[in-house]
Amino acid sequence: MALSDAPTAKAPKWLELTCFALIVAQATYLVAAAFNSLWIAAPDGHGAVTDFVNVWAAGKLTLQGLSASAYDWPAHKAMEEVAIGHAFDGYFGWHYPPMFLFAAATLALCSYPLAFAGWLIVTFPAYIAAVRTIIGDRTGYVFALAFPAILSNFIVGQNGFLTAGLLGGTLYFIELRPLLAGILLGLLTYKPHFGLLFPFVLAASGHWRVFIAAGVTAAIIAAASWLAFGTETWIAFFGSISHTSQAFLSDGWANFGKLQTAFGLTRVFGGSETMAWALQATVALAVAAAVISIWRSKADRDLKAAALGVGTLLATPYLYTYDLVTLAVPLAFLIRLGRRDGFLLHEIPAIAFACALIAVFPFLTLPVGFAAVAIVAVLVVQRSLGAPEPGAVTAR
Repeated sequence: MALSDAPTAKAPKWLELTCFALIVAQATYLVAAAFNSLWIAAPDGHGAVTDFVNVWAAGKLTLQGLSASAYDWPAHKAMEEVAIGHAFDGYFGWHYPPMFLFAAATLALCSYPLAFAGWLIVTFPAYIAAVRTIIGDRTGYVFALAFPAILSNFIVGQNGFLTAGLLGGTLYFIELRPLLAGILLGLLTYKPHFGLLFPFVLAASGHWRVFIAAGVTAAIIAAASWLAFGTETWIAFFGSISHTSQAFLSDGWANFGKLQTAFGLTRVFGGSETMAWALQATVALAVAAAVISIWRSKADRDLKAAALGVGTLLATPYLYTYDLVTLAVPLAFLIRLGRRDGFLLHEIPAIAFACALIAVFPFLTLPVGFAAVAIVAVLVVQRSLGAPEPGAVTAR
């Protein structure tokens, strides 16, 4: 069945009702948070203290001709306090390659609260469009709006929506429009740890047009950022990598429980850094082998896309709750498969459980998101083995 074929099965009514309830609950929370000055803008009229402050601060420094200072923690923190209007505990580091300074500088042309709201308004549709396109009809809108990880991204003003949109577009268009897929993948290099598997999978499966288009796109935006921001900014970025790794992966400045990876899980339960890296490397290698095997097989295109999508999340050691918005992408491909070919009896409950794990994260602050990603990976593996359990049914 071609990737462009329309799905035929409908989601069960109870599932649609649950999704609508989640949509209402999440929207209500955001409205209440905004009304009580707990989201975007604080009671004093300045911005709320959240992750987005690192973007605005980096952009403001760039507009002042000090782009390299975005990677200087004291200078960057001082600009964050300008955004908020007062000193605050903690620090939201800027860890992105210089090409992302284009977006940051554009946002910093506005006031902090307006930039915060604008960032969400611009990136949220990219996520919605990707999920809706994959699933194929209004069910895609419903699932995208109900997915629990979106609330976390909304609250902190992070880039999960943009990442999900680029990842979803890349996976959807690999077969249909390889040059477009490559361009989207090249843009995704603003989060390079999300691209660990793509070069190996694309090379092993012979998708050279995607591979080359991604490389050319990445080279162009990197060169543009070098011309715009100078060599010193790139030197500052590379120099900051070891500092960032030490602070967040070695010392746990942001709480290991927030890392939704095998690395984070190991550190939460008292494992050493060496043990955590060993487990993360083992997971990444096993996932790479499995995904390459699936892509070299005659598996369904949707299944291949789901495998690479979930494999991307398992391979990286650096994955926070807002990044789990991207889990909607492999889930969307699985839903597409199920609606077209029939769901296995356990699949819808398993998907619901994975979503529930993400929803309870604020109450636990543990790597429950890693468990959710692992559940989706198991569903993909079972599909790839081509051994549906007795009693497989469609969700009509």
